[in-house]
Amino acid sequence: MNAQPVTIPSPKDIASAAERIRAVVRRTPVIGVAAGELDVPVPVALKLEFLQHTGSFKVRGAFNALAHLRAAESGAPAAGVCCASGGNHGAAVAWAAREAGLPATVFVPDFSPKTKTGIIESLGARLRRVDGFYADARAASQDHARHEGAFHIDAFDAPETVAGQGTLGLELAEQIPEGQPVLVGCGGGGLYAGVALALAGRNHVIAAEPSSAPSLTAALEAGKPVDVEVGGIALDSLGARRAGRIATAVGLSLGMKTLTVADEVVAAARALLWQRLRIVAEPGGATALAALLAHPEHFPDGATVVVSGANTAPGAHLDG
Repeated sequence: MNAQPVTIPSPKDIASAAERIRAVVRRTPVIGVAAGELDVPVPVALKLEFLQHTGSFKVRGAFNALAHLRAAESGAPAAGVCCASGGNHGAAVAWAAREAGLPATVFVPDFSPKTKTGIIESLGARLRRVDGFYADARAASQDHARHEGAFHIDAFDAPETVAGQGTLGLELAEQIPEGQPVLVGCGGGGLYAGVALALAGRNHVIAAEPSSAPSLTAALEAGKPVDVEVGGIALDSLGARRAGRIATAVGLSLGMKTLTVADEVVAAARALLWQRLRIVAEPGGATALAALLAHPEHFPDGATVVVSGANTAPGAHLDG
């Protein structure tokens, strides 16, 4: 049986998402950091997406997907919405559902940290822990959707989710110079795909992955999504065992090469963000900066780094 074709959001889809979410999602700032301040010899622009609702970019895709689904279905089911998440997407879906006045059920792997599951529950969602990894939680969420009639909001591999994440790229187009490379952390690849599509032809977007969870790297090498072993410091946010079909298709079409970084470099990036700028970032939120630290030769004139993911216990990373 042939695989279903991949639906890639168009520029119009991303522009429509921006209009759809404009009134509820924050426009996050970009700040400039002088050469040397973050231990790289070039200036760095930081997109402070950790200031977004629930601490990450995920609300962009979650709210757009929910609004799009409600419009397509002319309403919403009594069962509300459901999703699978390591934590950040679940918090975003819980927030979007609360804004829409809908119930939400969030399935998480059993290793998801209390810092994140506590946010999900505080936003009124029902939390369900699942043995295994993200893929197991996703299967449980899809099963719940089939049996209960809820909307399943995919974390990274649905066109509506990717289009919502692309709104971050539209903001960057108004905030940074044309031609400046952009680094984003990557798990399943929804943020990479959305931002790369939004900035296509203007800025080159590079996906940064922990070497302990190289799902998009493996997909691009294989020419299709493949399963990889995942673990390491950013497992709860960048631990998708298989990259999304949309991200893989976008990466292949653009000839994108990922940058992978060791866990100790991610830890060093977190420490630098705190020590030099007093920015609290979880490992996934610091992975893009870690790629700049590990591979400065690719960015001789500097780069924009997206910092997204602040859902970590205060003080947990102060020593690196």
